[in-house]
Amino acid sequence: MSTQFTFDHTSSGRAGVTLMNNQVGYVVAQVMEEKPNVTVTELPSMIRVDGVGKVDFDYAELADALGWADFGNDDFEEIMSTHYGRMVVLDDRVLLFANPEDAAEYIGFDLTPVG
Repeated sequence: MSTQFTFDHTSSGRAGVTLMNNQVGYVVAQVMEEKPNVTVTELPSMIRVDGVGKVDFDYAELADALGWADFGNDDFEEIMSTHYGRMVVLDDRVLLFANPEDAAEYIGFDLTPVG
C-alpha cells in the first residue's frame, strides 16, 4: 500500500494563543476579535486567538474591558495555556510574531548578514 504525503515548509505567517474559556478569557477574546487580522474561535474548553503577522495583547486595553484597575503578565499567564509564534513579554503587553525576524528588535536578534 502506497500513500503519498506532501508538506509545505513555508511560514504560515500566523501567530496565536489558546485561552481558557472562562470569564476573563472570554473578555480578552472579545477585545482581540475587534483587532484587524485576528480570528477568534470559541471551542467548548478553550478559545483560540490567531493573527496574521503580529498579535498585540495590550494590558491597559484588556484591564479597561474587564473593569479592572490593571491587568498584567500574571493575569495573562493564568488564562493562556499555549502559544505559537515568537512571544515577547513586556511590562505593558504581550506581542506574538509569526516570524522571529520581526521580533528582532525585542530579542536582540542581529539581522546583519555574516559574510
